[in-house]
Amino acid sequence: MPVVAAGALLWRKEKDGLKVLLIHRGRYDDWSWPKGKLDKGEGIAEAAVREIKEETGIKVSLGPKLFESKYTLANGSKKVVHYWSAKVSDKALKKQHFAPDEEVSSFQWVNVTDAKKMLTYEHDNDPLDVLVELNKANTLDTRPIIILRHAKATPRDQWKKGEATRPLLPTGLIQAASLASTLKAYSPRLVVTSSWKRCMDTVLPYLNKHKSKLLERSQLSELGAKNGPKRTIKLIDKLIASGKGVVICSHRPALPTIVKALSPYGDKSQRKELEEVVAMNPAAMYVLHMTKPTGKSKGKIVAIESIAPAFDD
Repeated sequence: MPVVAAGALLWRKEKDGLKVLLIHRGRYDDWSWPKGKLDKGEGIAEAAVREIKEETGIKVSLGPKLFESKYTLANGSKKVVHYWSAKVSDKALKKQHFAPDEEVSSFQWVNVTDAKKMLTYEHDNDPLDVLVELNKANTLDTRPIIILRHAKATPRDQWKKGEATRPLLPTGLIQAASLASTLKAYSPRLVVTSSWKRCMDTVLPYLNKHKSKLLERSQLSELGAKNGPKRTIKLIDKLIASGKGVVICSHRPALPTIVKALSPYGDKSQRKELEEVVAMNPAAMYVLHMTKPTGKSKGKIVAIESIAPAFDD
């Protein structure tokens, strides 16, 4: 099995253009991107955010995924590093607390040309090239629209008290607890959910741990999407138009309507990819990285991530 690690290319815009952050590791005397191996039981996106905080002192949220770098280490073992983009705001820089240690001795914000000269390893240019292309296309600055199916619930035939009150199974409660950390990696500011119990219980661990606004909407329930699909589509359009990062938690029968609402924001290949959303498993999510609406543009999908549930039985 390969060694799995995660990290990100931290970026910001300054007067003289795009800047990226490189770290210097004194132990190896090299320049590279902040990254690190996963802790036991940790998700890849979650690990990326943690490693960035530990190595640079900067708290970030993940943007579009850039690249999966695969190479062979000196000892012959294989390594896979998952890289995202991560915008660094002025506020995050002001709160940065960096203390040099044996792992990271220093860091530098540099332009792309200097970064290519400074990087020690050739494979570290791959995620940088993708970042540069996103910047040229003006699609680097995004916000997440996260489509989440509720965690594993009690089977329908084992619950006689009505669909709206059907609860999560013990496995589902574990999945919901794990989702809190995964969602945090993208820092959605708004959680919009069906008011039915299994959806509410799926998002509550995230809401209890992190500051986000909660909205309950009947349009996201099974009955709401079935009886008023136009209202469901209108809700999705309104959430996208808000320009905010959003979690949309719903039920499998409602997913085809949600996909119908999202499809106009993607290109042909993305619309094809969105078709897979309707079959997602309980506690799975799709992260759509979308540009913010500006002027006549309603925003568009830049990239799509599929994240499987952390636990299943």
